[in-house]
Amino acid sequence: MYATILAIPNYRLRVTDKTVMTFRERAEGQPEAIRAWFYPGANWGQEFVYPKARAIELAKITQSPVLATPVDLATAPVETLKTAPVVAVAPTGETIEMAKVVEPPPVQVADVKPSAVAKTLPQTAGWLPSLGLIGLLSLGTGLGLWMFFKRGADQPGRISSPTS
Repeated sequence: MYATILAIPNYRLRVTDKTVMTFRERAEGQPEAIRAWFYPGANWGQEFVYPKARAIELAKITQSPVLATPVDLATAPVETLKTAPVVAVAPTGETIEMAKVVEPPPVQVADVKPSAVAKTLPQTAGWLPSLGLIGLLSLGTGLGLWMFFKRGADQPGRISSPTS
């Protein structure tokens, strides 16, 4: 295993066709700290949560709140991580409200529930293509019958109708 990562959903308004990673400011010579990761074509991404000691360190460097958890990510079992509390830590080390750090998604996105999504597909095409296909099949059938009866009338020794 390379890393154990805890993240919460993060929303952005503008979708891009490339992977987007946002980073926190760091001191020179320090590795970059990932803030959020968005997949191509998605509004929803993952905002990373750091162990509390590391989050306080990052908050002091960036002078902005950082998401933290008191759980040790390296040794905690997955079941513990699923219910781990997530808080925001200010540069002073104080715990602050998550709402000040993590912006909730817009109302129209937050209110959409999976059960509210339509169970049927929308009607996107009319009956015109079907009518055209029926017309072409009728023409083909008529042409085939005409050819069949014409060939029967042209054969010698065959009894033809009194009109011919």
